[in-house]
Amino acid sequence: MQAPLFFGLIAAFVTTIGLLAVAARGDWSARHSGLFALAAGGMLVTLSILHITPEAFALSPHAPGLILSGFLGGLLMSFLVRVIFPEGGEESHAAAATPVLAIALHSFIDGIVYSVTFAASFSSGVYAASSLLLHKFPEGVIAFAILRRHGFANRQAFFFAFLAAAATTPLGVIASAPFMYGLGSETIGNLFAISAGLLLYVATGPLMEPLKEEPPLRSFLSLGAGVAIAVAIASLPFHRHSHALNETLFHNHDPAHIHPLSD
Repeated sequence: MQAPLFFGLIAAFVTTIGLLAVAARGDWSARHSGLFALAAGGMLVTLSILHITPEAFALSPHAPGLILSGFLGGLLMSFLVRVIFPEGGEESHAAAATPVLAIALHSFIDGIVYSVTFAASFSSGVYAASSLLLHKFPEGVIAFAILRRHGFANRQAFFFAFLAAAATTPLGVIASAPFMYGLGSETIGNLFAISAGLLLYVATGPLMEPLKEEPPLRSFLSLGAGVAIAVAIASLPFHRHSHALNETLFHNHDPAHIHPLSD
């Protein structure tokens, strides 16, 4: 458990660095929260399509239906939030619940993946964890942008974004460690698919709302900047090792392939 927890804590640290980068200029980020949200939407939809969705399709035959279920589940969660917290009062704060919970779920699943891959092979765990670490930095930025846009103070946004995007990864490691030998490739693929659907809803729904408020050129530039950053992250050399995640999980159901924390 030490190796996956170590990488889980590194993931939390990387996410926190992203949070600190935007929280340090809280008032400025609040004034430009709409543009931050658009950039975050560009990053999130790009990372979902280029990174999370392909993993889901590679691991689970049920990925298409589960991605759709995750997307519709996001819509349903948003609808229920608006019913429970009708317009006025705390509605603005409540509107952040669905997208932030979606980010928390995905970050938690990352922690599960760390446990499973390290249980099979140390080298596979390092390669898979290194690849997954690359998208942790923008997760904190995305969660913070959502919370600031929906009326949270700078400290509140930092705290809740840290809980959702950073703390959930080592929590996923701790929660899944006792069961890491029993999780097969299809189970992990199903989790990837559901989280991909939820994140696609967040990216194309709540994070795109500023398109109605911001000037078209600024909106386009912010959205394009988010896409460009995500493409750059997805193109970094560590992603050539992402196949290690698939190979590890495909063989994880076979006890002959499991060598705890060793090659």
